[in-house]
Amino acid sequence: MVNMVSGLLLRRIFLTVAETSSHVSLGMRGQWCGFTTSTTRFSESSLPNPDSVVSYKQLKNMLSTHNVQLFDVRNPDEFMAGRIPDSVNIPLSQLEESLKLSPEHFQLQFEVKAPGKDDDNLVFHCQKGRRSAEALAIARQLGFNRARHYQGGYSEWAAHEGK
Repeated sequence: MVNMVSGLLLRRIFLTVAETSSHVSLGMRGQWCGFTTSTTRFSESSLPNPDSVVSYKQLKNMLSTHNVQLFDVRNPDEFMAGRIPDSVNIPLSQLEESLKLSPEHFQLQFEVKAPGKDDDNLVFHCQKGRRSAEALAIARQLGFNRARHYQGGYSEWAAHEGK
C-alpha cells in the first residue's frame, strides 16, 4: 500500500514537473525513478515558438505599411464592440472551414483576399491571446506555416491606443 501511494505521488510530481518544464523531451514511454509514465508526449515542438508571436509595435508597423492580413477570431459581438483597424472577423469556431475555402469563396464571404499558405503577414488575434493561439495551431495544421498571432490581443491594443 505504501509503495503504491509513493509511486502515485512520484508520478504526480513527475507529471507536474514535466508539464512546467520547457526542456522535457520524452518518448512514448519515458522512465523516471523506476516507474513508467503514461503515453503523453512532451517535446520541444509543442512549445510556443517566439517567431510566431507579433508584438504591439510589430503589429502597429504592419498596419501602417498595409502589410498584414489581420484576422480577429473573437465572436461577432466582441468584434462589434471594438476592433483593431483593418481586421476581419472570422470567429474561431468557423476558422478551420473558412481557411479551407477556395480563394474565390473566401473573398466572396469575407471581402478580402484569401491568405496564402506561404504568406508571412498572416496574423490572428483575439481578446487576450488564448483563442488566437488556438487559431494559429489550426492554421499551422492546415499548412499556413508562417502564420503568427498577436498574443496581447485586443485588450493590449485598446490599452496602448487609449480606448
